[in-house]
Amino acid sequence: MKPRQLERWSPWIVLAVLLVVWQVLVQAFKVPEFIFPAPLAIASEFIEFKGPLIAAAWSTFWVTMVGFGLSIGTGVLLGFLIGSSRIAYTALYPLMVGFNAIPKAAIVPILVVWFGLGVGPGITTAFLISFFPIMVNIATGLATLEPELEDVLRVLGAKRWDVLVKVGLPRAMPYFYGSLKIAITLAFVGTVLAEMTAGDSGIGNLIQSAGSQQRMPLAFAGLVVISVMAMAMYELFSYIEKHTTAWAHRGSQGM
Repeated sequence: MKPRQLERWSPWIVLAVLLVVWQVLVQAFKVPEFIFPAPLAIASEFIEFKGPLIAAAWSTFWVTMVGFGLSIGTGVLLGFLIGSSRIAYTALYPLMVGFNAIPKAAIVPILVVWFGLGVGPGITTAFLISFFPIMVNIATGLATLEPELEDVLRVLGAKRWDVLVKVGLPRAMPYFYGSLKIAITLAFVGTVLAEMTAGDSGIGNLIQSAGSQQRMPLAFAGLVVISVMAMAMYELFSYIEKHTTAWAHRGSQGM
């Protein structure tokens, strides 16, 4: 197998090896299914509960996407404000760090009081847990604009707004896509967390119900579904990043 082909197939090879080792160890040590199910037991649950899993996955997906969309808009606006002004950076950044340090699990019961049971807490939690990486990366991309470059542009007649929009924002795009790949995984975590606590549908609710009934294979199947959706969105943003900011990765294309 050629190096390029090996690199392309390496994640699948590692996954296959892990599944085989997992299956062998569970069978060898005779681990009870209700404690730690084997991959084959999880696969059988996929087949048996395909319909409920698909319905739960769709519910979790669209709730996550709504919260994630809100986080993109808010994160970009706050990041632009904080990164373009030293005063805003000094005044707002510490407050955002303090807010992000609050455990989101502690906020969910408050959201239940405000929005009731259902999708409201899920959307809000997905938003709250995922906007911070976007904001930080946009602010970092703008705040780290080289002073020498800015001075040259000012000499050439560019105004502060021109520097930020025509130079700062394009320069921040690699930071932005990097933050999206982090934030989307966090958004799924937030949605599932809210569904397990205050939801009436979705993967989180399914996992909670399966766990209470000691149906660990079904609970693990729900975890696999979440992982697949998060990885799919991660790869989507990676694809878009490579085709829109290739200039930022030209030094690593030959690796």
